[in-house]
Parts: sequence; structure tokens; C-alpha cells
Amino acid sequence: MKRLLIVTAVIELGAGLVLMCCPSAAVALLLGSPLEAPAAVTLGRVAGAALLALGVACWFARHDAQSCAARGVITAMTVYNLGAVVVLGVAGLQFQPVGVALWPAVVLHAIMTAWCVKALLERPTQIAEKTK
Repeated sequence: MKRLLIVTAVIELGAGLVLMCCPSAAVALLLGSPLEAPAAVTLGRVAGAALLALGVACWFARHDAQSCAARGVITAMTVYNLGAVVVLGVAGLQFQPVGVALWPAVVLHAIMTAWCVKALLERPTQIAEKTK
């Protein structure tokens, strides 16, 4: 679980920083069109702050990857990643053309969803044995 938490932290911290600094460019890479309205840019930055918060939670949870709190963080990341697969996948099927990063993002979130589910299905004793 520790490796999952570290990888997730790095990905979400990076995505959060990009969305906070240049939300329009990030959305253009995903959806093929930039954010133009000030309200949309603001909402993009709020999404970036949320991703930063998820990244920070994962980063600190890595210190105690066997705890109930860490499992809670991974459960939350499972919900987030699955939601991202659905939302981005539907956008990709409905919008044409799409940005160059959309389908790679869908695949990345699908892989992260599967990794989170696998980690949650492992018994704590299996996890403890792997860390020895």
C-alpha cells in the first residue's frame, strides 16, 4: 500500500498544481478546448486545490500504510479514480474532437482504480508479510 500511496501522491500533487496554475491549458489538453469564462477558470482552480489535498493526504498516509486511516484514503482514491474514468470516458465519447491527453488520462485512472481495489482486497496480514 505504501507504494500506491506514494505514486498517487505524486500524480495528484502534480495534477493539482497544474490545475491551480493554468487550469485552462490543463482542460484544453484533456477536452480539446480551453476554459474561457472566469467562473470556469475558478472552478478549475478549486478542482486543483482538491487534487492537492488528496495528494497531501496520500503523502502523509504513506507513513502508516497499514492503518485504517490509510485504507480510508485509498477507498476515497478508488471512488475518485473510478469517477474520473466515467466522467472523462463519457466526455471522450460525446465530444469530438478531444484533447491529446484525454484517453491516456482515462487509462491512467482505470489502472489506478484497479490498483486501489487490489490494495483494498488484500488482507492486512498479507500486506504485513510483504513488507518484511
